[in-house]
Amino acid sequence: MATQPAAPSRPTLRITPRRVLVHVLLSAGALLMLFPFYWMVSTSFKSLEEASQFPPTLWPSHWLPQNYVEAWNNAPFGRYLVNTLFVAVAQTISVIITGALAAYAFARMEFPGKNAIFLAFLGTMMIPLEVILVPNFIILKQLGWYNSYFALIVPWSANVFSIFLLRQFFLSIPRELYDAAEMDGCSRFGFLWRIALPMSKPALVTVSLLVFLGAWNSLLWPLIVTGSEDMRVLQVGLSAFQSDARVQYHLWMAAATFTLLPVVGLYLFAQRYFIESVAGSGVKG
Repeated sequence: MATQPAAPSRPTLRITPRRVLVHVLLSAGALLMLFPFYWMVSTSFKSLEEASQFPPTLWPSHWLPQNYVEAWNNAPFGRYLVNTLFVAVAQTISVIITGALAAYAFARMEFPGKNAIFLAFLGTMMIPLEVILVPNFIILKQLGWYNSYFALIVPWSANVFSIFLLRQFFLSIPRELYDAAEMDGCSRFGFLWRIALPMSKPALVTVSLLVFLGAWNSLLWPLIVTGSEDMRVLQVGLSAFQSDARVQYHLWMAAATFTLLPVVGLYLFAQRYFIESVAGSGVKG
């Protein structure tokens, strides 16, 4: 009688003092990072007296969800939200278009000075934002774009990091696919649209996520190039609300919470693609 092969044994997790110490330190670090968010959310449900008292309480004695309604009604957050969504979506679409075209050119096309131009592009990432604020503001003022959507969108319609990330993904696509598509009569743009972009979905999602989050959290540039309340984005509106609300800490935290929740949900939804893009961005370079 033939004997059946033994089932493969499962690997056992060895519990060692070093492994326990590492997990304890990681857990402590995670709790330390999460505590400010917990404090913000818990304070948003407290009364003004409880939010201002010392020593502070870690848990609201009375839950007051109406703080969110009061904070929303004390400032035109609806207008701020519409402005922010429009600017963030417009910036994301612009960066995807310009980034994909530039990355494809650097990855698959040959032209004089390609590597030097790409290195020059990467070098611009080391220029601090504060250095270009004044020149950009002067240009926008002369164009008549002050206090307009053009000022909020156009200067950020291209992103060097997005070009770099997409270029790395395009380089990981086998050259044989490009040659086969070319033999079938596919143009360069056709290869980009039909093959390269669908295969680079993790990178596209990551670029979209980073650009959207950057636009959503932008404060300094919108504060400089907008002057009216109708053109404010969420972060500028939240900063103005902080000045208007003064010592109403519970309303500050409520406004900060409903400003933050959409982007947290967006990141949790897209984190799988973010991890995939980070793992694959260095395949070939």
